[in-house]
Amino acid sequence: MFDESIEVPVIGRVVGGHAGRIDDYKGGVESIIRIVPAIPESALQGIEEFSHLEVLWHFSLGSDNDIELEPRSPRDNPAWPATGGLVHRNHRRPARIGVSYPRLLRVEGRDLHVVDLDADDGTPVIDLAPAFQEMLPRGPVRQPDWPTDMLRNYWQNAAERP
Repeated sequence: MFDESIEVPVIGRVVGGHAGRIDDYKGGVESIIRIVPAIPESALQGIEEFSHLEVLWHFSLGSDNDIELEPRSPRDNPAWPATGGLVHRNHRRPARIGVSYPRLLRVEGRDLHVVDLDADDGTPVIDLAPAFQEMLPRGPVRQPDWPTDMLRNYWQNAAERP
């Protein structure tokens, strides 16, 4: 489909947490990012000093056959405007890469215990780094109203899921 691609290593896996492609109520769920044995534990030295991580992971439950680049309404809700495939933040993107900013609870060897990671159990992790305040968006963040409406319950506590 594309003229060029790259290969990226899997540096870890999500253990526990969410199961299944659930759209909302992702908050308050603890999981573990288990780093592969090929990466020495010393590669994590100092990470416990940070409150949050930036985690890049692969939407492995998606499929290359499910990529959708043409404009469509988010979650197929006609109340929200049709937007192009690169405007959506889901498994239908070309590389199927997700980005999350979970809070780091503790480190035990190669296990990073986190909360609010919205990736499912078994998800491959392709990279992670501590979240540096200076690397977050600079200046005011601008967006239309529909993402706020769509994600109103996204970070609600999972225990409150109907």
